[in-house]
Amino acid sequence: MGLADSIGSWIWQQLDQAGGRGVVIGLSGGIDSATAAGLAARALGPERVLGAIMPAHSHPQDLEHAQMAARAFGIDPVHVDLTPVYDTLVATLPPGNDLAMANIKPRLRMMTLYHLANTNGRLVLGTGNKTELLVGYFTKYGDGGVDLLPLAGLYKHQVREVAREIGVPQAIIDKPPSAGLWPGQTDEGEMGISYPELDAILAAIERGDTAGLPQEQVARVERMMAGSDHKRRMPPIFQPSGD
Repeated sequence: MGLADSIGSWIWQQLDQAGGRGVVIGLSGGIDSATAAGLAARALGPERVLGAIMPAHSHPQDLEHAQMAARAFGIDPVHVDLTPVYDTLVATLPPGNDLAMANIKPRLRMMTLYHLANTNGRLVLGTGNKTELLVGYFTKYGDGGVDLLPLAGLYKHQVREVAREIGVPQAIIDKPPSAGLWPGQTDEGEMGISYPELDAILAAIERGDTAGLPQEQVARVERMMAGSDHKRRMPPIFQPSGD
């Protein structure tokens, strides 16, 4: 059984154990969401995959690629325009910094996905990969707020391999990864490191042997991992002593 089939089987088993009718996934126009949606459609059938396209001042190409991914796997998506909701919330909130404002978008999408999931008896399928999860490159209670993470065991280069295997459109595979948080934003530009470099360093850290790699970059990645540790854990719980 190939990797794509193994992940698909895992998705089916998780849904069966939970007694869900299907899954809901946000279609961003990127490779991760297209790959996760394609794997789910192959495993469950496209009728059990509800794709949600949720623009919020989004680039037109992202919408085009989200629709392209849906067509590639026979998914009939629902469109929810979050732009007016985002604008109203931003106008209501006290002023915030750029990161706080950008993180509103994935958190609104998380709320939308859970509304659809709760309404339809489905689970929310996440799109995060191992590379991004290890360094905390996701929004807490935003795109990190999901029920299943089928790509979380795969580095970014492995996601690309699976994407090619299952027929994700080449235009989606080729474009620079971006969370679409602001105009011109790219994942690699924001992190300050390319995905191939990041994958290599993370794999070396996992092996416990970073010899031969630029140590300043290794140290930087280790700081990213340490600084985002709270994102990968449940909130700390105070336990009374019983005295």
